[in-house]
Amino acid sequence: MHRRHALAGIAASLAAPAFAQGNDWPHAKPITYVVPFTPGGSTDVVGRAVAEKLAIALKQSVVIDNRPGQGGAIGATFVAHAPADGYTLFGGTISTHAINASLYKNLPYDPVKDFEPVCLVAFLPNVLLVDPNAGVNNVQELIALLKKDPKRRTFASSGNGTSTHLAGELFADIIGVPLTHVPYKGTPPAMVDVSSGQVTFMFDQMTAALPLLQAGKLKLLAVTTAKRIALSPGTPTMIESGVPGFDVSSWQAIYAPKGTPRPIVQRLAREIQEALKQPDVQEKLGKNMGMEIVAGGPDELAALMAKEIPRWAALVKKSGASAS
Repeated sequence: MHRRHALAGIAASLAAPAFAQGNDWPHAKPITYVVPFTPGGSTDVVGRAVAEKLAIALKQSVVIDNRPGQGGAIGATFVAHAPADGYTLFGGTISTHAINASLYKNLPYDPVKDFEPVCLVAFLPNVLLVDPNAGVNNVQELIALLKKDPKRRTFASSGNGTSTHLAGELFADIIGVPLTHVPYKGTPPAMVDVSSGQVTFMFDQMTAALPLLQAGKLKLLAVTTAKRIALSPGTPTMIESGVPGFDVSSWQAIYAPKGTPRPIVQRLAREIQEALKQPDVQEKLGKNMGMEIVAGGPDELAALMAKEIPRWAALVKKSGASAS
């Protein structure tokens, strides 16, 4: 009995520093929110909107740290190796936590094993865009053009292995027409070449296309989601346009390093969900950016990843897309 009590005392003393440190959260130091892309993009906008509200709720500074590169892999790797103490958050996406798992042969992090899901923030609809002078007014006319003219069988994307690239590959697979992918270093140059007819079409986010759409330099044919979107309710879905099974949405989510204490993860999830419900955040992300705000908890995010990772792996394999 004495030996048992002694062992229990040793265990308690060893656990005490960790427990005490956990009790200090979130007051010991500022929280770092890593965004794996450049400032101004969707993930950065989400991060800054959430960080502002989270700082108020937790009474602690939340600092945005942009670490772009390699489809988000640089920032994700940094967070995967960060201390699991509740002071590091990560703005994850369909790229960092679904597509990259099969796109990179030697990905330096595991999207499942290295992260704790915190919150599924929102889905982002993509749209099908063409040159207004291409002579097509709907998806079926585009398909007819692609089947008729081999020279027009090209599509642009914001980069190799992105969700917009793989959306094009899925389109080619469903309609049974071989297409040539033309990758660009970002969305703006890709849209410029589509608008000038250098490339036939592309998929990308609605908000990124709005300036050229409003200027009449791009034509919107369809949205890629299963349902029509509030930002353009008159635009049909790809499925309504006769492309069965075409349901592609990008998504935004928030993670913490694996091993972050469950009570901290749960508190973060609650506070972020409350932040996403606030009217100004709803307007910024929903009305202005066209996001479908979900505010889902850790379990909902984990379930989405379990479905998305194999789905995109199959498409990456079929398309032959890869990244070093």
